Amino acid sequence: MTVTLIIGKACRRAWLLTMLLHAPTVLSQARAACDQPLPAAQQQQRLKTMVLAGTGLITLWGVTNWDYFSRSPQSQSEGWFGPNTDEGGVDKLGHLYSVYVTSQALGSLYEHWCFNAEDTARYGALTSFAIFGYMELGDAFSDFGFSYEDFIANAAGSAASYYFSSYPALAEKMDIRWEYGLKPQQADVFTDYENTKYLVALKLAGFDATRQGPLKYLELHLGYYARGFDDPTQIRERNLYLGLGINLSELFRLAGYNKTATLFNYYQPPGTYIATD
Repeated sequence: MTVTLIIGKACRRAWLLTMLLHAPTVLSQARAACDQPLPAAQQQQRLKTMVLAGTGLITLWGVTNWDYFSRSPQSQSEGWFGPNTDEGGVDKLGHLYSVYVTSQALGSLYEHWCFNAEDTARYGALTSFAIFGYMELGDAFSDFGFSYEDFIANAAGSAASYYFSSYPALAEKMDIRWEYGLKPQQADVFTDYENTKYLVALKLAGFDATRQGPLKYLELHLGYYARGFDDPTQIRERNLYLGLGINLSELFRLAGYNKTATLFNYYQPPGTYIATD
């Protein structure tokens, strides 16, 4: 049983990692030359195809690897950020972040297909939420069980993507990022919570008062991480931190590396900021 659950989590995290690695390339693509928005009928057909492809892949993989539909539906509460939870809440932020990044990538794809700006934001968020929601539903019919907290975190990630896409001025000022440290504890980086941080970055380049001059290369961080939850011999820690960092996106965009600049809107390399817990 334990082995099956570990393998299942590793597989789903590998799938999310694949999406993350492809997202920056998709997001940095220029908008296709669109004389007019895609007709509504074609939009609906492409949306159906995307949802069916995503849920179909999850169904196939879930039945063969995660024991989907092997038992009657069940649900469970996993808690949020408490000291007695499995991961101190970092796994919930992982759900939020994964849905957020997937929503952004799908929205960029819809934009490339000539969806209008409002539909790009709406359908990117809804499609991602539907696919990840279906995964949670499948969990209900397996040994994982449906998690209310995971479902709510998914909804939060979808909503964040919608607002960031709907209000470009907000996206210029803020990023939601994932940091993975330099000392890996296991092969599956997305469940290596002892080496993971999640943060919100406030970018000075997005504000009129600091848009010009050297301050535009700085940003403020508010982050969270947990340590000691995977080792019963260690003291469990849950940490909030404030940081002052370098806006790598701005630096790489200045040098003409736009795809790399987009990557750093979603990933925070360690050692590129100073922080206090």
